[in-house]
Amino acid sequence: MVLNETYTLSNDVQIPKLGLGTWFIDDDKAAQAVTAAVDIGYRNIDTAQAYGNERGVGEGVRNSGVARDELFVATKLAAEIKDHREAAAAIDESLATMGLDHLDLMLIHSPQPWADWRGGDYAEGNREAWRALEDAYQAGKLRSIGVSNFEQRDLDNLLAEATVAPHVNQILVHAGNTPSELIAYCKEKNIVVEAYSPIGHGEVLKNADVAAMAQRYDVSIPQLCIRYTLQLGAVSLPKTANPDHMRSNAEVDFTISDQDMDALRAMRIEDYGDSSAFPVFSGK
Repeated sequence: MVLNETYTLSNDVQIPKLGLGTWFIDDDKAAQAVTAAVDIGYRNIDTAQAYGNERGVGEGVRNSGVARDELFVATKLAAEIKDHREAAAAIDESLATMGLDHLDLMLIHSPQPWADWRGGDYAEGNREAWRALEDAYQAGKLRSIGVSNFEQRDLDNLLAEATVAPHVNQILVHAGNTPSELIAYCKEKNIVVEAYSPIGHGEVLKNADVAAMAQRYDVSIPQLCIRYTLQLGAVSLPKTANPDHMRSNAEVDFTISDQDMDALRAMRIEDYGDSSAFPVFSGK
């Protein structure tokens, strides 16, 4: 069962292949969502400072009834923080907010602040923030560290000076948006890719070709999309607060053929509709 399967990070830490994304889950609902997910069998929980629900996620982790060392809990440093001192303080703040003595993974949420997505040069600021993550990693506050939304040039910027290479790069990956070159580069550098929005923020649900393919496998569109990201070698992080969806999302023990993988890899979604207001779906 996929909920029992893991990848191994470059520092030998095990990361569950399927996780629970918590974007858009309100703080007062997050604890309930996390405890439901853990009860179903999820062991990988992903949040971020920007989501505004770290407190609730931490409460859910603490009240899950499962030993802390059996859970993999991740959060992300706010994209606007490009300074060592601020980053160090924010790491400690996340730990305090979540009520945890360590995190299993912490990421830089974006190489640019959201207001300047894919804009200016923040190379030095990213190196400063990364140094704070390295310090927290060496201190045992973080079991692994990584980045999110980083392109190759952003990774190269860190790798040039890092004492600890990123263990993870969490990026937008789904049928309709498969950055194959970046995925290959991460693999070359032994950086595990995490796929957020594996169902394309719902846009893939509208695709007739994907619907037909899912029907051939006798699975739902979300199940097909999640399986796709797993077969790419990525951690898959579908987001939901609905326990029925959590169960369904984990029922992906089937194999997509090479031909169908190629078809999904070749798909392109150009317009995310209303979601295009979010930088990551803006098309920049």
